[in-house]
Amino acid sequence: MKAVTFDRFGSAEVLQTTELDIPRPGPGQVRVRIKAVGVNPVEGKIRSGMMEAVFPTALPAVPGSEFAGIVDAVGDGVAQLHAGDEVLGWTVTGAYAEYALADAAVLAPKPAGLDWAHAAALPVATDAAERVLDALGVTAGETLLIHGASGAVGTIAVQLAVGRGARVIGTAGPGNQDYVAALGASPLVYGDMLVERVRAIAPEGVDAVFDAAGRGALEDSMTLRGGTGRIVTIADMRAFELGVVFEQGPQRQSAARLAELARQAAAGALVTTVGAVYALDEAVKAQEASDAGHGRGKLVLTVG
Repeated sequence: MKAVTFDRFGSAEVLQTTELDIPRPGPGQVRVRIKAVGVNPVEGKIRSGMMEAVFPTALPAVPGSEFAGIVDAVGDGVAQLHAGDEVLGWTVTGAYAEYALADAAVLAPKPAGLDWAHAAALPVATDAAERVLDALGVTAGETLLIHGASGAVGTIAVQLAVGRGARVIGTAGPGNQDYVAALGASPLVYGDMLVERVRAIAPEGVDAVFDAAGRGALEDSMTLRGGTGRIVTIADMRAFELGVVFEQGPQRQSAARLAELARQAAAGALVTTVGAVYALDEAVKAQEASDAGHGRGKLVLTVG
């Protein structure tokens, strides 16, 4: 099978397309024929070696964790899934490939009304968004500041926080202000004088901060919060120096919860945005775009 691998740490140029043996599912596993793969910023950090202290990586490695695809074979003990089922979720062997293995228990059925690319954009973003909102304890009536509100995780986090009854202020680039507003947040451009601009629209202060961008906003967040309490980042490694919580995850939400969110996305009740689509052999371009911070929604690789 065709797969994207890297055998050393470095820039996106270390990625290469290679031929690997098609894996066999073990007990409790299924093999899936990958149709689409979500590209996430953490994959670039892992590839560069930046995340070795958090996610040690055995080389050579196949990047990627989230996918949408078709069950191709099932291992012993799997009764709930069958060959031909369309599913989404996480792999255990890397998603940048034509085939991958996955634990059957954490896969959700793909609704017929959800295309492959948008299905592949859901698992990581929904898991990260809910995990951090739970860690922050966001509740109705509170004000939440989300950095990177137009990204894949930010897009979901804004909607889920609004659904909890919170007021959301979302930072994003100049071209994404209307997009963030449409999600239900009060948009702000990130950058200079952010503290003053947040205080201007939220003079009562912010109750919690979710940094999904990792672009130097932690100090401003600490100023707004008066310390490190109720600030969580999923993207800024400086958190360890500053005493801010770095949410490492993923813990993988249940298959039932992922299935419910997928149904909401298929019905249009949960907005998922695909920013750009690349072919599998364009993985270098996709990760370069991800490393640069593309701005809106999820980047996706299509396979086959």
